[in-house]
Amino acid sequence: MVAVLGDIHGCFYTLRELYHNVVEKYPDIKVYSVGDLVDRGKYSLETIEYIKRKDIKFTPGNHDLMFTHFFESPGSIFARTWIHNDHGPTLAAYEFEPEKVWEHIDLINNQPLVYNLDDCFITHAGISSYYKKVIPTGFKENLDLLTPLIDNEHYNEHGVMWNRDKLLNIGKLQIVGHTHDLEPRFDKRSNALYIDTGAFRGNKLSCAIVENSEVVEIISIETKSRDIY
Repeated sequence: MVAVLGDIHGCFYTLRELYHNVVEKYPDIKVYSVGDLVDRGKYSLETIEYIKRKDIKFTPGNHDLMFTHFFESPGSIFARTWIHNDHGPTLAAYEFEPEKVWEHIDLINNQPLVYNLDDCFITHAGISSYYKKVIPTGFKENLDLLTPLIDNEHYNEHGVMWNRDKLLNIGKLQIVGHTHDLEPRFDKRSNALYIDTGAFRGNKLSCAIVENSEVVEIISIETKSRDIY
């Protein structure tokens, strides 16, 4: 059994309360996140520090990628894109602790793009059905066959950081963020759970409790007003 958090987007106080609620009910559970830790909310720095402190595992999201590129490859398309994607609150969060920037970049760069767990398959945006014809036959029996596709295509618009396509049914529950809605949404045909519930928009942050590809429970809390502008 594992817990999987939706996109946090700098909503530190919301994250802290939700995490407390989850581990209070499930004391020994391992907690993961689908990424997009930074941007839009006020507390990107505090969010990553909390993720580190609580040893929450995460797959980087597209906003985390843009954040790292802004400092490491400022001429890249992802760095330039970040300027138009609510980067201001994130820069402001590091104003008084600039030394944390590179520490957090290293943390993000060292995370895997996917967690293929016994209970579920976690990425930021999911495995697109766009790749159905190029994935090796029998991949459902060996999801490691998806690794080259994930690694080589993650910068692509159909890749696991950016995808907005219909998700491919991979024979195991996929849990993804990136595409937000008011409530967690399960797509039966794709066997996929969309867990981003728009915390940065003032809606709520959600966490799925999952066991053996089945959703046991969804725990959510409304976004704390102090987290957002």
